[in-house]
Amino acid sequence: MTHQSGADTLTASTLNGSCLCGAVRYAAHGDVRKFYHCHCKRCRKATGTGHASNLFLKGTLEWRSGEDDIRFFKLPEAERFGNQFCRHCGSRVPIAVPDMGAVMIPAGSLDDEPDMAPQARIFLGSSAAWSCSEVPLAGFDEYPG
Repeated sequence: MTHQSGADTLTASTLNGSCLCGAVRYAAHGDVRKFYHCHCKRCRKATGTGHASNLFLKGTLEWRSGEDDIRFFKLPEAERFGNQFCRHCGSRVPIAVPDMGAVMIPAGSLDDEPDMAPQARIFLGSSAAWSCSEVPLAGFDEYPG
């Protein structure tokens, strides 16, 4: 993998990932173009968290197992929003956009570490007041006692 800094960061790679239960496995091949934490309401609702962490890759998606176990939800009024997930465990999995030659990868589904750090937080105007604030929090390696 290669890493260059700047607005046109490209990381040539094959990224492997899977769902929580392991039924769905994939490999995404190509160039990682963007890595964002998205705070929009749709991403927060889809993940149940304060933001979605997504990589956007110019390339292709290969299902290694479990393709028949994938379900897709398309929000009818949204032009670009969809949620693809394993039917067994509900974990989000990548979405290929063949007409754009692109793949959106939920970063939490990766089994490999990407050779790129998140570049930006987007849709901050939609963020929840409790999400990613500047207030320092205690940290623990396990459940606190």
